Amino acid sequence: MARQWEVHKQLGNGFQEVVYQRALAIEMQMQNILFVREQEMPLDYKGYNVGTRRVDFFVEDKIMVEIKAIINLEDVHLAQAMNYIEAYKLEIGLLINFGSKSLQFKRVHNNKVLNPDLKGVKNYPDFENLKKSSHQENQTNHGSDK
Repeated sequence: MARQWEVHKQLGNGFQEVVYQRALAIEMQMQNILFVREQEMPLDYKGYNVGTRRVDFFVEDKIMVEIKAIINLEDVHLAQAMNYIEAYKLEIGLLINFGSKSLQFKRVHNNKVLNPDLKGVKNYPDFENLKKSSHQENQTNHGSDK
């Protein structure tokens, strides 16, 4: 997923997160990369729904991408990305920060995934509904900006 460098090269730093999110969506569309943008997913605690979270991107049905537009990534942002991939039983995630002068990114890996042959989101109970959503539908249905 090298498209983040193109976005940072073209836009630089200093814009709001949603600008980078939109630009990255365009880059992925241009490269025919399968993704879902701003997928709202429930958060469960011991079988009880405790809220929802809107993930910036799911890429190729298995990678969570969380975008930031801040001066510097901090431990709290890495912890947030880790929490998301663990909560959704994903194998891998990517945290990208477009807000610094140089592009920052961190790859996060979920050590709690029991079977590495199960590719991330497929462990999530609502996977079929995620796959049916196209990125265009999702942008329309979740058009509100952060």
